[in-house]
Amino acid sequence: MNVLSVIAESFKALFSNSVFLASTFTFIISQIIKAIIALFKQKNKSKKEVFIALTWSTGGMPSSHSALVSAMASSTAITEGLASTIFVVTLFFALVIIRDALGVRRAAGLQAKALNNLGRDSSQHLDIEWQPVKEIQGHSPLEVSAGIMLGIVIACVFHFSRLAVFFNVAE
Repeated sequence: MNVLSVIAESFKALFSNSVFLASTFTFIISQIIKAIIALFKQKNKSKKEVFIALTWSTGGMPSSHSALVSAMASSTAITEGLASTIFVVTLFFALVIIRDALGVRRAAGLQAKALNNLGRDSSQHLDIEWQPVKEIQGHSPLEVSAGIMLGIVIACVFHFSRLAVFFNVAE
């Protein structure tokens, strides 16, 4: 067996893996929902802003990170069982990511916003140059909860519907 056939077989196995497919679809769907919501909130978005919202934006409704890891943990529970070691690993991985999205990133974003306000005000009053820091958006509890629910629902729909059969998924 040559290297190319090994690579081809590996990709075939990856793209027929139910956990991979459910998680990937969940991430894509959550990013699309996030972009649609952002478009309705700010109607005058450029094509570049829409593209960034679809592919790379952080923050917003729903949390794509929470959706992805919830789908991954749910899919793993369905395929491997709640007592499996890999489910326990994906569950705790999901909890760390969700905690980060809700707490750490949100707090860092709020601190950056406060620092930028302080810097801007100081710059205006003291006539000094100020370079703002990047404000990374975290997620509100509602955005994280919506992401978790979206991930669980899409994983269940994927596994318990004809989608798994359509994609010729190996359980």
